[in-house]
Amino acid sequence: MVATTALVTLVELQLLADGPASARDWFLDDAYGVAMDALADLLGFDVLGSPFMQRAYLAAVCIGVIGPVVGSFLVHREMGMIGDTLAHAAFAGVAVGLFVNATFAFSVSPFLTALAVAVVAAVVVQTLVERLGLYTDTSLAIVLTGGFAVGSVLVTATDGGIAVGINAYLFGSLATVSRGNVGVLLALTALVVAVVALAYRPLLYATFDETAARAAGIDVTRYNYVLVVLTALVVVGAMQIMGVVLVAAMLVVPVATASSVRGFKRSVAAAVLAGQVATVAGATLSYQYGVAAGGTIVLVAIGCYVATSIGIRVRRRATRAWQRAVRGT
Repeated sequence: MVATTALVTLVELQLLADGPASARDWFLDDAYGVAMDALADLLGFDVLGSPFMQRAYLAAVCIGVIGPVVGSFLVHREMGMIGDTLAHAAFAGVAVGLFVNATFAFSVSPFLTALAVAVVAAVVVQTLVERLGLYTDTSLAIVLTGGFAVGSVLVTATDGGIAVGINAYLFGSLATVSRGNVGVLLALTALVVAVVALAYRPLLYATFDETAARAAGIDVTRYNYVLVVLTALVVVGAMQIMGVVLVAAMLVVPVATASSVRGFKRSVAAAVLAGQVATVAGATLSYQYGVAAGGTIVLVAIGCYVATSIGIRVRRRATRAWQRAVRGT
């Protein structure tokens, strides 16, 4: 039921994003675009006035929000690697879309097929755990290898003809972020944030004490499915910039950076802040130096984690030294 509802929603989002005269076009051109142009003139930073970089920055901001928001629940459940599994499933979905376009007389959006396959894969992972009693890492390994196997078979089935088209999805690219994809990502961001806000308490209880949540009458199984489907949406939404290879990082690294913050809500907010720094700074550096966007964003995110960890240790040592000095006086 969760998968069916999610897939119908995805189709509706894609149709909305592809509309020729949509609210998306007004927002990108007359609201966000005008504001970014004004900011570029004010700061003298020409990159802010470039239409494709404006789309890339907007996509980066969205990724910096939804990745840490969903990742905060996953990390505390020790399910951080599900992002990597669903990314490989999304790779199979992209391959399906490109294979259909290269083989048959009609065409489909690889972005949409990636969304559909990732959602189905998320449901399969959770079903293997819930119904068959497999360990989580076992179900993740089955779906990960199966997804990559399907993708590789489809790539070779066309004598490598779709290999060039799939490279952008493997490693991510700022230039390939289209208006339609930005529209879908904006809608996905609103959807993910809304669902997490509405289901916050059940998700929180199921994350930290599943047994107590079941005893309290919470339908833990349903919320587990909701969480994995949300993860699929995040993975595919971030895939355009991050690439299949590195997309899971935005579910884990910003959350790790904020791990020292007390209180779950505060840690989520801190993780989102770390995600914003990583995605925006990484996109800027990628443009300036002509290097891979996904890799740059991940390196910046890891740099933030390392800097935060060092800062915390230095502060703790300084606090201990001050306390010893106070006791000695």
